[in-house]
Formats: sequence, C-alpha cells, structure tokens
Amino acid sequence: MGEYRIDELAQSAGTTVRNIRSYQDRGLLPPPRLRGRVGLYDDAHLARLRLIGQMLERGYTLANISDLVAAWEAGRDVGAVLGLEQVLTDPWTDEIPGWATYDELIEAFGPGTGPDQIEERLRRAVELGLVEPDGDRYRVPSPRLLHVGAELVAGGVPLEAVLDIADEIRRDCEVIANRFVDLVDTHVLKDADLLGADAARVAEVIRRMRPLVQMVVNPFVARGMEQRVRAELGDKLEFLTASDRVNDPAV
Repeated sequence: MGEYRIDELAQSAGTTVRNIRSYQDRGLLPPPRLRGRVGLYDDAHLARLRLIGQMLERGYTLANISDLVAAWEAGRDVGAVLGLEQVLTDPWTDEIPGWATYDELIEAFGPGTGPDQIEERLRRAVELGLVEPDGDRYRVPSPRLLHVGAELVAGGVPLEAVLDIADEIRRDCEVIANRFVDLVDTHVLKDADLLGADAARVAEVIRRMRPLVQMVVNPFVARGMEQRVRAELGDKLEFLTASDRVNDPAV
C-alpha cells in the first residue's frame, strides 16, 4: 500500500491540498496516519478522493457525498447506492462520439456561403449540441445525427431548415423523456429510500427502461411516418394522375 504526504496525495488524485483539508473537515476523508508530526495517507485515501472527484463531476454536491459516506459508515449498502448512481450517469446510447475539423464541417455544410453565414450555422449547431468546440477541432457527440443532417442537405433540404427541424425534434424528445421520467418518479421513486434498501430495485427499473424507451418510440415514429407519407404523397399522386387523365386526349 502506497504512502503519500498531503501534497503527493493531492497530485495523485488530481485535486488540491486545500480540497483535501476541506474534505477532512467535512468528514468525507479519514484523517491521515501520523508518523511523528507528518501525516501519511494511503491508497484508501486516494481511492476515496478519486470517488469524490468523480461524483462531483457527475453533479453530486458535497452534502450528497457526505450523506453517502455517513450511510456507508453506518453499515448501509452504499454499493447499491453507487450502483444506482452508475445507472443514472451511464450514457443511454452505445454510440461512440466522433471528431471533425472546421474545414470538414464547412465542406459538409457550408460550401458556397459567406463567413458570417458559416459562423451562424456553427453557432446554431453548437447550441443544439450537434458539435462541441474542443481546441482546434469539434467533438461530435452523435455522428449519426450529423450524418442525417448531411444526407438531408445533400438531398436538397437547406441547412437552416435542417437545423430548425433538429431543434423541434430535440424539444419533442425532451417531452417524451420527461414523460418517462415522471412515470418512474410517480410509481417507483416516490417515497423510495435511495440510500438504503430501495437503491438496487430502482437501479434495476432504470436499467430496464433503457431499451424500453426506444422500443416504444421507434414503432410510434415508424407508424406515424407511414401514415403521413402515404397521405401526403397519396394526395399528390392522385392529383397528378387525375391531371394526366384530363390532359390525355385518349381518355
């Protein structure tokens, strides 16, 4: 087991000496073992610090983490709580993010446009979460979405219209997500002891939700597209064939 002075521990954990002392004052981190007047920390302290850092990155407050530590020290099943936390913070897609340079984005979406229009398009794409600036390139959280946009543009749909519909669909999907979360909140999370016996049960419900959401949404979207496309194109085809019959001398 490694031994660390406080500055070495801070460097290994990617934090600061000030944070370590603050965590100790809050009871989040056990005190060091003393050797003379020198406090020595070990790998258990390092693991706790890394866990605190990860939970802070995922949106936990120090008060939340303090509750978890208190539950752990009281002998409650914090493993189940952390399992629930893992389920809550895991991505809901197996899609691997991609990367694109500025020139690649311009080639796909900005040929023949001026600098001001290009910058406005990029601004909207960033606002919608389609791309994220990262140094001299862009992170693409969903290459599939970017591919759909490129295909629509290649098919003749103006990019501004693609960005508009992307914004509308994003809002629609947020409504769907809210309905699923409200459903679980009302029937599963209400009065659940998330720091105790109910944590594992809630985690299992959320695991089951992952494929169910897509299984519900995809058929409804497919059915709606079938009905709308048939109705829209059917009316146009009927009009065209009727016009042909009227204009055809043989009829």
